[in-house]
Amino acid sequence: MNRRTFVTTTGAAIAGSLITTTTQAALTPITLEQAPLAYPPEALEPHIDALTMNIHFGKHHVAYITKLTDALKSGSIPAGNVIDLITDLSKAPAEQQMAIRNNGGGHVNHSWFWKWMAPAGSGPTGPEGKLGEAIQSTFTSIEEFKKLFGEAGTKRFGSGWAWLIVKPDGKLAVTSTPNQDNPLMKGIVADTDLGTPILGLDVWEHAYYLKYQNKRPDYIAAWWNVVNWAEVAKGYEAAKA
Repeated sequence: MNRRTFVTTTGAAIAGSLITTTTQAALTPITLEQAPLAYPPEALEPHIDALTMNIHFGKHHVAYITKLTDALKSGSIPAGNVIDLITDLSKAPAEQQMAIRNNGGGHVNHSWFWKWMAPAGSGPTGPEGKLGEAIQSTFTSIEEFKKLFGEAGTKRFGSGWAWLIVKPDGKLAVTSTPNQDNPLMKGIVADTDLGTPILGLDVWEHAYYLKYQNKRPDYIAAWWNVVNWAEVAKGYEAAKA
């Protein structure tokens, strides 16, 4: 598969109508190409097992890209920035909108997700600096933030995501979305949940079932060990800029 070095946050702002309703995020455009992982699939062991990573990255994520590509071809839609596509579905033919929403969301969400993880011990073990201060100010403590975030993931019925976002007013918030929706999707996500994602957790069963079976809370608890707090801090700084 043709892959290229993946996205990280920069000073570029999200284009289109989203700017007026959510934080002016600094998110590098995402194309239809899947970037390689920044670490070997086994590097997140024992918290996230290698077999799950190989299937999740190599099959599930690839399937989203393939199906999104097919939907764009069927609707004669230029690929462009996939973030722009999923935040303004009205530009796509009605018959292609759901496919773009689901598969475009899946591609974007997973592209971020791989960057929000890193091998345990390779970086900060928790939020530091301005991000840490903001989390403590907003949620009273790091522990309370983790509790609220974990509840967002645990209580999400069926498949979906838990998120830490920067809202349009610059404040932090925890939310969740179903399926492959995310907090950038104006008109799909409630206005109160719109914002710039700086951390997200995949709670679809394919993300954890091989190792944790039906024990989603155990998966969430283990996942904190591989959160890439340095990357989350970059996203926070960019979203606040």
